[in-house]
Amino acid sequence: MTGRWMTERGLRVDEAGLEAMAGALARVLEPGTVLFLQGDLGAGKTTFVRALLRALGWQQAVKSPTYTIVESYPLAQFTLHHFDCYRLADPQELQLLGIRDYFDGDSVVAVEWPDKGAGYLSTPDLVVALEGSGASRQLQWQACSKRGERLQKAFDCAGKAR
Repeated sequence: MTGRWMTERGLRVDEAGLEAMAGALARVLEPGTVLFLQGDLGAGKTTFVRALLRALGWQQAVKSPTYTIVESYPLAQFTLHHFDCYRLADPQELQLLGIRDYFDGDSVVAVEWPDKGAGYLSTPDLVVALEGSGASRQLQWQACSKRGERLQKAFDCAGKAR
């Protein structure tokens, strides 16, 4: 990804730090936001989304969409659609799922393994990358739009407080 809005930040976090950063993002999320989550298996992408949903007030179970491709969570503020593209054999499968309907501007969309959905996903506002596993992970975030820069500021403030 390249472009005018690309700026990247990062820090090392434990599980509590990951949850705190997700909470900081939750406070500034708005309908229409698109998040890409990148990282190897076990890096914490679903853990991050789970913490984000908890911070947004979701009280029920948060399932990994690894096999279902998408799980939707209707919240008071908006619906959060959580995609996991890992098991896609072809990005065109997203078209068959009606992917464009999820990017309606009234929802927040979080996508794991976005590279596997290339050509069928909207441009992200913020890319969150996780590296490592267990007690210590590298968390990086990169704004890709004006909205993403606003989200990045919340991450920056939370990161400085850590």
